Amino acid sequence: MKQTKDLLRELKVLAVPFPEFDTQDLPEYPSALFMEWMKIAIEEGVYEPHSMTLSTIDETGAPDARILILKDVTRNKWYFATSSTSRKGEQLKSNSQVALTFYWSAIGRQVRIRGVASKMTAEASSTDFLERSNGARAIALMGNQSKELTHRDDIDEALVKSEELIKQFPDPVSPVWTMYEVEANEVEFWQGDSERKHTRVQYQRKGDRWEHRLLWP
Repeated sequence: MKQTKDLLRELKVLAVPFPEFDTQDLPEYPSALFMEWMKIAIEEGVYEPHSMTLSTIDETGAPDARILILKDVTRNKWYFATSSTSRKGEQLKSNSQVALTFYWSAIGRQVRIRGVASKMTAEASSTDFLERSNGARAIALMGNQSKELTHRDDIDEALVKSEELIKQFPDPVSPVWTMYEVEANEVEFWQGDSERKHTRVQYQRKGDRWEHRLLWP
């Protein structure tokens, strides 16, 4: 029987042709380049290109990470939503420093964003909540995210109550559902290469302006 390390070593990495990354005429803001890459990911059929890893720090200083959905992008700001009483919501209260990571394996591209997350207004949070599907809203209305689940059947019972609430009151909003905006301080774009000559461009905020530079692979 093969050892795990041998099975992993046999897996192919960066084995398909990837798009070119022209670094000669880069946009002023990293958010503009991000959207160029996002559109390419969508056009190339990348599955769920708007999924991202949100990394946070807990009260002991230990890192934590999970996958969320990107809700919007404006100039140098990235947006996501979650329960403010969830584990990640509690971590954001104690430390607003976060990292976002996108990886689109089909086109060999990765984007890493470091910045500060801030709560948005109650109106913005409510609007996002009401734009979710009925099923997603029903799950969120159950509350208890990240809390211990004693019996699996408890989910079904709580879900029935949430679905009935939505039927009776079409626009209920979870009081803890919160939109966050991440204002970036550093953004790195990584284009993979089959020969490992990866192309890396790092944007860094310098006051009100941005500077970018190439990095070694």
